[in-house]
Amino acid sequence: MANITFPGELLSRPPAERLQYFQGFTMAHPQLQDAKDALMTAIEDAAPGSLVFVFGPTGVGKTTLRLRAEQLITQKMLPELDSDPGRLPYVSVEAIAPETGIFSWKEHFRRMLASMDEPLIDFKVVAPGLTDKRDTKWYQVPDSRVMSTRLRYAVEQALSFRRPKAVFLDEAQHLAKMSSGRRLLDQLDVLKSTASRTQTVHVLVGTYDLLFFRNLSGQLSRRSVSIHFPRYRLDDEQEIDIFRNILLTFQDQLPLQTAPDLLTSWQFLYERSIGCVGVLKEWLTRALAQALRGNQDTLTFAHLEVTALSVVQCQQMLSEAKAGEMMFAEGHDSRSRLQEELGLREGVFGSVPKRSPQPESAQGVPSRSKKTRVGERNAKRDRVGARSLAYA
Repeated sequence: MANITFPGELLSRPPAERLQYFQGFTMAHPQLQDAKDALMTAIEDAAPGSLVFVFGPTGVGKTTLRLRAEQLITQKMLPELDSDPGRLPYVSVEAIAPETGIFSWKEHFRRMLASMDEPLIDFKVVAPGLTDKRDTKWYQVPDSRVMSTRLRYAVEQALSFRRPKAVFLDEAQHLAKMSSGRRLLDQLDVLKSTASRTQTVHVLVGTYDLLFFRNLSGQLSRRSVSIHFPRYRLDDEQEIDIFRNILLTFQDQLPLQTAPDLLTSWQFLYERSIGCVGVLKEWLTRALAQALRGNQDTLTFAHLEVTALSVVQCQQMLSEAKAGEMMFAEGHDSRSRLQEELGLREGVFGSVPKRSPQPESAQGVPSRSKKTRVGERNAKRDRVGARSLAYA
């Protein structure tokens, strides 16, 4: 029998309230803890204007990681916020998937200004059709571009004034939604420029698609920090034990009269969550809702089976996760290629490149053979002094 750790009075509350309790429950499991520590260190130590990339498979818990980081930043900055009411601890916005298939920077800047409670957002732009034609600076620029430019300038000014510790951009992979004529690097240049102008660390949270952004240019790679938030895998015995302990924690938090035995079905739970805690939590929430609607005292395997993701859905998630993990991994082969391109001897750390030997003369000085024309002097310094004057 598992130890029930949820508040006992929940059992007398309505099903909706019991479901809401479990939805709001989060746990600090090892993968989340490691990613949180790495993210907080990156925010603290990164140079102003840097970009921090947080990668992971869908449903691994990246949004939970972001919320936890925002909470910790706020707690740490409370004394500064009390003395400077105009400052913000962070700015957080989600990159919305565009309806037209093209990411809208204008709407993104609007959302950023709204997240900072910036007043009079609509009055910071030149409305379409009302541009003063006598203003030659704006006359040659389309109205839509005027609005985007003005909003971007307003965002930069607001960030400079509010001085947040970090700007969080969730679902950042949506930045890749662009028109066919626009380069992917141009999309990220907007963020890089904004971060640089405001000297604010920008945290991009998303799926492994973000790896394409990180590898776009050497300058971007130099100014960015990468954090991997992986799923739990079955090829590591320790991670299997951790996943089973996570199941025990979840089952103790299910507000039911009788705690279910999730360990007996741990392989099925792993199969349909592919080792992602976020997917597992959403699944258990659906199963709990099913049990509460039926006035059940516990959660059964039937509840899990009917609310599980399909095999096809899990196969798609697993395929994307494994492809991203392969892209992120840096094995021996990739390091060997780097050493070879640099001219280092393979497998020797700190070794120097081999140089082809040069022929040396009898005195040990490298010989230099150069053909000259008949009557042409060899290049050398003339002697100076009394002897050279005698030839004058």
